[in-house]
Amino acid sequence: KKQPNKKFPKFKKRGFGDSFKYPQGFKFRDNQIFLPKIGWVKYFNSREIEGTPKNVTVSRKGKYWFASIQVELDLSISRHPSGKIVGIDLGISRFATLSNGTVISPLNSFKKTEKKLAKVQKDLARKEKFSNNWKKQKRKVQNLHIKIADTRKDFLHKKSASITNENQVVILEDLKVSNMSKSAKGTAESPGKNVNAKSGLNKAILDQGWSEFRRQIEYKLNWLGGQMVLVNPRNTSRKCSVCGHTCKENRTTQSTFFCVECGHTQNADLNASLNILAAGHVVLACGDIKLVTA
Repeated sequence: KKQPNKKFPKFKKRGFGDSFKYPQGFKFRDNQIFLPKIGWVKYFNSREIEGTPKNVTVSRKGKYWFASIQVELDLSISRHPSGKIVGIDLGISRFATLSNGTVISPLNSFKKTEKKLAKVQKDLARKEKFSNNWKKQKRKVQNLHIKIADTRKDFLHKKSASITNENQVVILEDLKVSNMSKSAKGTAESPGKNVNAKSGLNKAILDQGWSEFRRQIEYKLNWLGGQMVLVNPRNTSRKCSVCGHTCKENRTTQSTFFCVECGHTQNADLNASLNILAAGHVVLACGDIKLVTA
């Protein structure tokens, strides 16, 4: 009989995944939480606690500690207040272009902080490893990374909330971000081409947070009684939204779409969002999803 693999236990290290959970024994009062063996602790109550608290997880993020409260709550999903449907084209020069003409400019939280991050990382490399000054500088690097991520997440939450509140159905391209942002270095036998340009493109793609944006839209629509639809991204940027002619010559520049068949001219991202909207209508017509008119 094959014996199970037995390994020495790997203990938690301080500063890596600092967290602990209270399944019971916690209590609440005015902006304070009672944690067993710790006592009453003041905290900032970001929202009112609804339902029955089941457990509390205390975790550390940078220089701050957070208390996540899991509750049990019965929710009834009602009809979405809007009957609108929108297609969205995601990009880099424009974060999002909606089929109704709305344009969302990119935040580029990493790009704005890249030089500062490079400086603090350079200062970290110059210090003696594991010294007190090295630990202080390391915390600066960590806090800067956290600031970049939090800024991006705040931006995505605000934009996704606005879109999901105004539209019952949101149609997005089924983008494979991990494939789009793969390295172009290749191998020693077969090196890649335009490696630096591809590296910059990968950095810009990951800076947008498309996957997180899609995740937020999906769960917020589920809460509101809406629906997210994913369509195949193939040729959405090369197809004319008026006559349907598809070829690569339709889009010779990044910003302008010009149909060589019918002469239709439009912003390339807006044309793509209209194609995404049309593809979403096809999915809705062939599926079991029914739109509820306002």
